[in-house]
Amino acid sequence: MSHSATIGAEAHAAPRAKARNLSLDRARTFLTLVVLLHHAVIPYTYFGHTDPASWAGFDVVVLATDSFFMAMFFFLSGLFTWPGIARKAPSVFLRDRLLRLGLPFAIAAFTVIPLAYYAIALRHDPGLSFTAFWWKTITVGPWPSGPIWFVWVLLAFDLTASLLYRVSARLVDPGNRVSLRGFDQPAVFWLLLVVVTAIAYVPALLYFGGSKWFELGPFSVQASRILLYFAYFFIGVSVGAANFDRGILSAGGQLPKQRWLWVIATLIAYCLMWGMIYIKRDILGNPDPQPHWYQAIYGTFFVLFSSSILLAILAFFLHKKSPGPNLLDRMQADAYGIFLVHYPIALWIQYALFDYSLPAIVKATIGFVLTVILSWGLTAALRKIPGASHVL
Repeated sequence: MSHSATIGAEAHAAPRAKARNLSLDRARTFLTLVVLLHHAVIPYTYFGHTDPASWAGFDVVVLATDSFFMAMFFFLSGLFTWPGIARKAPSVFLRDRLLRLGLPFAIAAFTVIPLAYYAIALRHDPGLSFTAFWWKTITVGPWPSGPIWFVWVLLAFDLTASLLYRVSARLVDPGNRVSLRGFDQPAVFWLLLVVVTAIAYVPALLYFGGSKWFELGPFSVQASRILLYFAYFFIGVSVGAANFDRGILSAGGQLPKQRWLWVIATLIAYCLMWGMIYIKRDILGNPDPQPHWYQAIYGTFFVLFSSSILLAILAFFLHKKSPGPNLLDRMQADAYGIFLVHYPIALWIQYALFDYSLPAIVKATIGFVLTVILSWGLTAALRKIPGASHVL
């Protein structure tokens, strides 16, 4: 049997359950902290800030985080999806996904999200009661989903993957082969990421623009990015389908050895994005809508940055040899719960700091640190409720 045929056969074989991967656990927890940082600094960005204090440096942070962290979450979420589908009956897989994703989304949509946005509503109407705001939110709208949109979209992707697996378990074979080549040639895998995500993202960006969201009650997702996220998710599914320890994410492969090259690639793509932003604001006069040629070029730089920083971050976590436990290890079990509950905590801290004449950096630092501590403490307390650890 040829080498490529062997790869295909192994990818098609029913995958076995995998032990926890310390590097990927740390990367996922790190991304959770990036989400909290993102929400902590947004009010203090220079462009479009919602607080009297602002700092242009936070625009640098927000542009970077917004351009990769949710795509990377979908990639990591896809890694162990195919083995999970393979070893479970469809009804069991559906039950588990509904318990882990559907139930938290439903609870958060009715509690966490209204509580978060009530802090914003009070700025416009100080006399508004929470009961009135909550009832209007769920009956009249708008009913924003905040960051939990990720949960229902991931549920939809998981169910789609389950259906695709029933059609053919070999659908992931091409991506798995590229992952295996990535052991020695990470650039080949990077090229796959760039090409696939550019095809998924750039046409959608041209058609929908960057600001349109699909919205139905609490179910919302950014129109131009839904296919981008599915591309990252399904590529992650392909990587994790088989031969995980011999592919792009192997600690013994070339990716961790080339980590600084991927940092350089990330910085180049990031600078190109800022160059396009300069052209839009200072040369084109910030037009609305933006020219299609501009969106196509910016969208291309966007996927270059997203693909590069994904590999750069994973390379560093794969390289780190410390057995732990470090802070990320201690947070790992609570990371999902922190993601679910942090948003109202972050917004109410910002509400409390609004009238204080403090530098933006001070406000953002206070907000980030308190959001991490309080979200972690609340999640740890919730997980002590009988049965809650199966959901959070």
